[in-house]
Amino acid sequence: MNRVELADFLRRSRSRLNPSDVGLSAGPRRRTPGLRREEVAQLAGMSTDYYTRLEQRRGSHPSRQMLTALARALRLTDVERDHLFHLAGEEPPRAGASSGHVRPGLLMILDRLHDLPASVFSDWGEVLAQNAMAVALTGDYQGQNLIRRWFTDPTARLIAPPEHRAAHARAHVASLRAVAAARPDDPGPAALVAELRSASREFEELWATHEVVVDRPSPKRFVHPVVGVLDLDCEVLLGDGHDQQLIVHSARPGTETYERLELLRVIGLQDLTPEPGAYRP
Repeated sequence: MNRVELADFLRRSRSRLNPSDVGLSAGPRRRTPGLRREEVAQLAGMSTDYYTRLEQRRGSHPSRQMLTALARALRLTDVERDHLFHLAGEEPPRAGASSGHVRPGLLMILDRLHDLPASVFSDWGEVLAQNAMAVALTGDYQGQNLIRRWFTDPTARLIAPPEHRAAHARAHVASLRAVAAARPDDPGPAALVAELRSASREFEELWATHEVVVDRPSPKRFVHPVVGVLDLDCEVLLGDGHDQQLIVHSARPGTETYERLELLRVIGLQDLTPEPGAYRP
C-alpha cells in the first residue's frame, strides 16, 4: 500500500469535484474548491475520521468494498478506479467480472434526478446507487442484492402487491439465469445462484423451469406504507456494456399516483420502512 500516493490521489480527486457534481447543495461559500472530506465520507458510507486518516497517510488498509465505495463517491473512471486499487495494494476487478463500480455517466444522471425515484443496478441485482427518492420509496438497500433479498427476506416482498409477487419472482430468476449463462466466469452471479438454490425451495423450483424471458407487470405497482399504492412508469437506461442499469420511476401529472409521489418527496426520508402486513389495496 502506497500511503503517500494514495493520499495525494484522494485529495486531488476530491478537489476537482463540486457539490453539484454529486447531487449535494453547495451551502455557504467555501474557502477551497472541491468537496469537503466529510462529504466524500458521506458519499462513500464511511466515517469522516477514517477518510481523513487516509488523506493524512495514517489510514489502515482499505478493503476492496471500501475502495469500490470511494471510487463511486469520487466519480472515478474505470482507469482511475484501477489506479486507486493499485495504490492500495489491491488487484483491480478483472475484466468480465462484476466490480460494483458505477460509471460516472450514470452517476451524473442520477445526481440530477431530485424528484423521481432512481437507482443504479447491476444486471444481476446488486443495488449500486440510489437517490433520496428511491430510498424513500423502497428503503436504503445500497450494497445489497435485490434477488437475494426477494428469496431470503419475506419483508422484501411487501413493496409489491400480492398478485404481482409470483411474476416478480419468475422475472428475478429468469434474468439471473440469463446473466449467469452470458458470463460463466463471473464469480458473482454464479455464487448467488448456488446460494439461492440451496437457501430457497421456491428459487430452486423456478430455476428448474429454465425461463430466461419473463414480462414484468407494467406499469410497476408499489405499495408504500405511508402514501399507499403507486402505479409508476419505469424507464431503463443501460450503461455502456449493458451490465448496469439506471432505472427511473415516474407518474403522469394529474393522476392520483402523481400526487402521492409528490407527497413522498415532501415527507422524504422519515421512518418509512414497510412493516409486516403493511399492504393496503
